[in-house]
Order: sequence, then structure tokens, then C-alpha cells
Amino acid sequence: MAVPSDEPVENAPEHRSFSRRAVLGGLGAAGLTAGLPGAVAHAEDRADPVPPGSRRARAYRIREQAAARQLGLPAAQHHDNGDEAAHPDLIGNYGKGLPHDGLGRVDPAAYAGMVRAVSGDEPGDLDGIVVDGPVGLANPHAAFTYGLVGADSHQLTVPPPPPFAGATTAAEMVELYWQALCRDVPFAAYDTDPLIAAACRDLSRLTGYEGPTEHRRVTPATVFRGPMPGALTGPYLSQFLLRDVPFGPATIKQTFRVPAPRDDHLTDYDEWLRNIRGHQPERESAYDGTARYPRNGRDLAEYSRLNFAHQPYLMATLLLIDQGPDAWDRNNPYLRANTRPGVTFDWSHPLDLVTRVVQAAQLAAWFQKWCVHRRLRPEEFAGHAHNHALGRVDHPLHPQLLDAEAPDRVRAEHGTLLLPMAYPRGCPTHPSYTAAHATVAGACATVLKAFYDEAFVLRDPVVPSADGTSLRRYPGPPLTVGGELDKLAFNAAYGRNFAGVHWRSDTTAGLLLGEQVADHLLADLRRTLTEEFDGFTYTRFDGTTAIV
Repeated sequence: MAVPSDEPVENAPEHRSFSRRAVLGGLGAAGLTAGLPGAVAHAEDRADPVPPGSRRARAYRIREQAAARQLGLPAAQHHDNGDEAAHPDLIGNYGKGLPHDGLGRVDPAAYAGMVRAVSGDEPGDLDGIVVDGPVGLANPHAAFTYGLVGADSHQLTVPPPPPFAGATTAAEMVELYWQALCRDVPFAAYDTDPLIAAACRDLSRLTGYEGPTEHRRVTPATVFRGPMPGALTGPYLSQFLLRDVPFGPATIKQTFRVPAPRDDHLTDYDEWLRNIRGHQPERESAYDGTARYPRNGRDLAEYSRLNFAHQPYLMATLLLIDQGPDAWDRNNPYLRANTRPGVTFDWSHPLDLVTRVVQAAQLAAWFQKWCVHRRLRPEEFAGHAHNHALGRVDHPLHPQLLDAEAPDRVRAEHGTLLLPMAYPRGCPTHPSYTAAHATVAGACATVLKAFYDEAFVLRDPVVPSADGTSLRRYPGPPLTVGGELDKLAFNAAYGRNFAGVHWRSDTTAGLLLGEQVADHLLADLRRTLTEEFDGFTYTRFDGTTAIV
């Protein structure tokens, strides 16, 4: 389905009956090409005239030029993967929280009502969406919210996710089964653990697997890792998730309460069905009594559940500040200036931006989730696989899914093919693609790469002990700022995959979407600065160099 971003909305309330591009278009062509519009252009009508060459007029022009840049971009076209049209029973799309039949299939009328409410540029009757349980749908209004900095959320695009019946979706589901099975394996034991070895063999056989490999084989050094070089270098966890963080006069130790081993949820069919209908869980997590550094997939999943949106990147910023000016990006103008930084290009600048970019990233993800793709969550897919395997229904699953070893191991351990979830509530009640955690990760990591020297080598690297109670020195090759920021972005995002709530492609697409969000924000920021410098430079997740 193509979703144009500049069409007017029919039957919208009068005060909202405008398209997103019409909001900018209302400035008028004259305002964009000849002088200052609005308050400045009509200074004669004001008690306090604004001279065209004044500071106030220049400040207005900067905002006008930023808006004009966005208006000048081609209208975005968004395309889904075709599942909504291909499967009349809607098995390829998100439905959690809506009414479902006993086979876990969403009620078509309720789904159609949801689609009507989120189609177009402005929200329809969101409160009229029919839900089943008390949980409710998570904030579809955010898909339509406007921002004042960077690109409008509807102007950013990502490729469609893999289709329901394809080999890539099958491979991603097999990987999720393995991540659930391997949650309690310490990252430090990946080289020798037999369960990890079995996961590598199984994933290597899948033609649709798009994770990192070595000579087309998944190995303990690549399994459950991100595709960027930094995510593949050194220990599994980024240094920014482990080091003690200077926090003004205090120090934050990055340990936290973690769930007990084998604390998995939603493997009982009746419990699973209640869950996808939007009802509260019947039991909560069981916790270990010791605060630990994250040392395995279960710990990383819990970290990604409880951290606030930009916590990993706030901690990374504070750790980078502690490295001093030697870690600044080589384009920082104060490396060559006679004056000193204090507000711009110093510690307060990335601290501000790594927070400010979060809302824009989340709005971009929410638009893709609700208005374009509406991709089903892994827990929903696993329910369809379970019913298919039992012969209750015939779904068009790719044959590689049930031919793999992982589903058999899950069934032997839990008695069903339902995906063992790390969270009692399973997946959130909003669609899967793109992952908001990943979009925030991509945006925040990009901002930090723009301010810091990606080649700078971090001092005294560490790894957690196998039980997570202490840190020990990492003796391997040097770890750089750029590599560890890429790794941090993937770690913080992929913790959600270890929990079972996202697909691999949700994560990789989300990182790229967040990168776009940061790129547009940095472009607007550059217009506001008076220092002479060569622009913000950073390495994209695909390895190319960007200059903003």
C-alpha cells in the first residue's frame, strides 16, 4: 500500500483539515522566495517593528530556511510488504489488543476500523477502535504529531519488512527461538557453549538469514550480533553499558536487578490467547536477588525493558565527556580556536541533543508502525506457527521454519511452538516495524558520532564476569568510540529481540531510520551555529561517510 504524505484528509474536523505539506505551504511562495513572511513581513502592523537586518529578523530567517528546506524535499512515498492485501485473514499484520478468534486470528471488522483510524495524514476516530482487553493500543496519536526541528516524521522512509511467508521471516523467527533458548548463556561463554554451537549450525542452514556471517557461516563471534563492524569487534557488550559513569559529584554503577534464570512467559496457549487479546498477565517476573552487570541475553532484555529511552546514550555521553577534549571530533572548531567552548561544541551540546533527538525518533517510528506497515509481532507469528503445526489451520509458512532445529527444541522444552517471552506482558500494544528502541538508538548514536572522534581508542576496556557480579580487564584489540557507539546502539535495541518482542529487520531498519532523524536535526542545528567548521562528519551504519 502506498501512503502519500501530502494528501488532504477527507472528513477531518475543520481546524485539522489540512495536509502536512499544506502546513508549510501556507507560508506562501512569496515568503519562501522574497523576504521574510509573517511577523517580519508585516512589521508595519506591529507596535514593535522588526527591522529586516536585525537579530530578530535573522533568527526568523534561520527558522524559515529550515522549514523551506523540508518543504523543498520530494514528497515521500511509503510502501508496505503487501501482507495486508495478500492474506484475507490478516495473519501477516499486527492485531494485539483487538478481538481474536480461538485460533489467534484478528477480527476483520475491528482490524478494518483500526486501519481507517490511522489512514491518511491526520488521525481518524482512534477512540472508536474496538479493543478486547483493558490494556488498549499504545498511543497511535503519536503517529500524527508534528515536530518543529528536523524532518517531519511522515517525510522519512524505510524499505518494507520481509513478508509473512518469505524465507527471511522464517529465518528471523528461527533466530528468535534460538535467542529465547540461549537467554541464560553468558556472552563470555559463547565460544564454548553447546547450545550456541547448535544455534550457529541451525542458522547457517537458512537461506533467508540476513545476520552477520563469516564465509556464509554463523559463528559464535557473529551470532546475535549486528551487521556494522563495531558490533562485531571485541566483546558482545559495549563499553558504554559497563563502565562506572561519572554523574556530577556522584558515580553510577551500571548494575541492576535481573530476572531469575528460565523465567519465561506466555508458553501456555490459553495464556497466550488472553495476552494477544489485550489482557493483563496472570503472573509477574521472578527476580534474582543480586544486582548484576548485564552478562547474558536475559539481562540485556531486562535492561531494554526498564531503561528510559535515551538512558544508554546519556550514560555514553557522560563517559565520553570524561575522556576529555582528546575525544572530540576532529572537526570541532575549538581544537584550532583561540577561544574556548562553553555552551556550543562542549559537553552541554551533545547532552542536549542526545535528549532532544529522542522524541523525533519515536515519532518517526510510530508513523511507520501505525500508518504504513502494521507488522505483526513475533509472539503473534509464533501462535500462527503453533496452530499450523498442530493442523488446526493451514498457514503459508515458509518450509524452512518448521524444518529448523530451534522450533523442535522449544516444543520439547515448553510443550508448544509459542515463543517464550522474557516479559510477562509479552509484546507492547503497537505494531512491530520499525522498532522504536532501535530508531532512538540510531538517532542518539549518530548525534554522538557527530561530536566525538570515532577513531579515539577507549582506555582500559572491561567485560563482565560470567555471573555479572564484577568487571574484569578486556585484553583484546583496541575498542574505538565509533565501534562501541555502533555496538551500543545494536545492544540496546537488540535487547528487545532477546525479549522476543522484535524481529531482526525491525532493529536494522530502525537504526537506519534513526540515522535519518539525526541527519535532519544536525542539518537544522548547523544553521544556528556561528563557528567556522567543516560540518558534522560521521560514519553511517552502512560504513559510508556523511558530512552534514
